[in-house]
Amino acid sequence: MEKIIIFDTTLRDGEQAPGASMNSLQKMEVATQLERLGVDIIEAGFPVASPDDFAAVSAIARLIKKCGVCALARCIYKDIEHAGKSVKKAKHPRIHLFLATSKIHLKYKFKKAEDEIASIARDSIKQAKKFCSDIEFSPEDATRTEKDFLFRMVEMAIKEGAHTINIPDTVGYSYPQEVYSLITDIKNNVPNINKAIIAIHCHNDLGLATANSLSAVLAGARQVHCTINGIGERAGNASLEEIVMAMKTRKDVFGNFCNSIHTKEIYRTSRLVSKLTNFVVPPNKAIVGKNAFAHESGIHQDAILKKRITYEIMDPHDVGIADSQLILGKHSGRHAFGDRLKTLGFHLNEEQLNKAFGRFKDLCDKKKDIFDDDLRAIVEDEIRVAKPIWKLDSFEINSGTKIKPVAQVILVKGGKNVSANSSGDGPVDACFKAIDKITGFKAKLDDFRLEAVTSGKDALGQVSLRLKINDSIISGRGASTDIIEAAVKAYIDAVNKLENR
Repeated sequence: MEKIIIFDTTLRDGEQAPGASMNSLQKMEVATQLERLGVDIIEAGFPVASPDDFAAVSAIARLIKKCGVCALARCIYKDIEHAGKSVKKAKHPRIHLFLATSKIHLKYKFKKAEDEIASIARDSIKQAKKFCSDIEFSPEDATRTEKDFLFRMVEMAIKEGAHTINIPDTVGYSYPQEVYSLITDIKNNVPNINKAIIAIHCHNDLGLATANSLSAVLAGARQVHCTINGIGERAGNASLEEIVMAMKTRKDVFGNFCNSIHTKEIYRTSRLVSKLTNFVVPPNKAIVGKNAFAHESGIHQDAILKKRITYEIMDPHDVGIADSQLILGKHSGRHAFGDRLKTLGFHLNEEQLNKAFGRFKDLCDKKKDIFDDDLRAIVEDEIRVAKPIWKLDSFEINSGTKIKPVAQVILVKGGKNVSANSSGDGPVDACFKAIDKITGFKAKLDDFRLEAVTSGKDALGQVSLRLKINDSIISGRGASTDIIEAAVKAYIDAVNKLENR
């Protein structure tokens, strides 16, 4: 099998996305996770850009042992010097040189002739070799460069000692067939191309970065530049997770290739980069988006429950995601609804299920997001209406900063008052334990939530809680301007539902 080298440029090109800047400590955290992920080369930054970027690349060079650490430089001696010094302590250092070669750049950016550009590149590679033996050269905007000049630049760069030639689709202008032809033409027209590795660097301006990168691999590229979550300049770069999982999933096409990525670390890496850059991953983002393994359509959900591969081409566990999600909404069917209720501990007969499903559909027309608590309310409040066997008469709390809270609770059952005292970790816990003494239930508090229903100093507070007994979970709700009273009412509500089982 042939290895595809994964060159991660999240910390360089990815960080160049407006608003994605990270400081040195954050970049080191990402670099450590990239090493755990198994990338082959980390492009750690553009050292000449700022003192902090130089410090970050230098720190990463000292920190990382398993991956290559690369620094970017223009074909300017100051850039090369900064890059060389920054990766000096790296176990596997690399300098990545770039110089634009398209007529557009030569005319409007450099105002130089092709021969001048070739001479600058030649001298820069020689200078870089004094700092580092592993040199990568990129003819920037390669996909818009005249082919004869591109072939000449590639041949010269290899002759001067560049071990990797990167072909950038700098502005995301190309398309898969064109990229395939370009890589093929380079292989057929550069005499010494067998002495270097061909790399590909694609941008996503037309949404084709991943497709173009994979096309380049099929044509002969053996290194792929990519970023986590596809972040990068403008519309971003080719996405690491998409490239890796495409190769893993389509073994019929990419079966002769392998890479070093530990795919179960993909989701964790995605979350980390998203958190540190404040770039939210779109819900529909392939592989790592919130909806990547989520299904709402009733037809899809029914099929997924029968056989996962009907609508999932990947196992979510392979990328570090706990499981697929069957999202309940207005498109969901009875099968998925019933399956979720069973998961929540409810076992309804056909009549009850039909009634609950009707209430669910009504709720979907009013509410965008349906949560498990909504489903519990549908079943418990509409199907199993609890008779108020126990009612709250009163409660008293003795509590303070230096005394252990003690509660006295009086409940009414069948017209008779029953009271109990108990201490607890807090006033609410003390009340709950007193209620347990009265009712005889030994329930475990599974969840407790308090929210304001109204505004102002006298806001009405609502408590929602869940009690767990054996394998059953029962919810309760209570409201009051006194949050302890709201909690007591919620607990009694749940107890009444237990009594009515």
